Amino acid sequence: QVQLVESGGGLVQAGGSLRLSCAASGRTFSSYSMGWFRQAPGKEREFVAAISRIGGGTLYADSVKGRFTVSRDNAQNTLYLQMNSLKPEDTAAYYCAAYKAIIVVSSTQEPDYWGQGTQVTVSS
Repeated sequence: QVQLVESGGGLVQAGGSLRLSCAASGRTFSSYSMGWFRQAPGKEREFVAAISRIGGGTLYADSVKGRFTVSRDNAQNTLYLQMNSLKPEDTAAYYCAAYKAIIVVSSTQEPDYWGQGTQVTVSS
């Protein structure tokens, strides 16, 4: 099992940037593919980005493609989400997730573990 703790959320103006981090503990971080999801008030949780365990392949939601970058540092047991050109519609609680799967091929692929989330608020 892996434990996930997100950090780096906050309040930012539209057009600004934030970097979220997800610290993993427990079983070896490199054993998991990793992802980010978000949930805005009154909406369902949605996929944001993922990075596979093997090959480091990435997958992004269309809404964030070109603005967000997911990366991982296996030596530091940490997942990152660099968010640039933020928009008010990016406002949400952001969740880190871990997959037992070797690769993530679909936004509908269900993770196995979740963090508690960190709030991102983008003001207009």
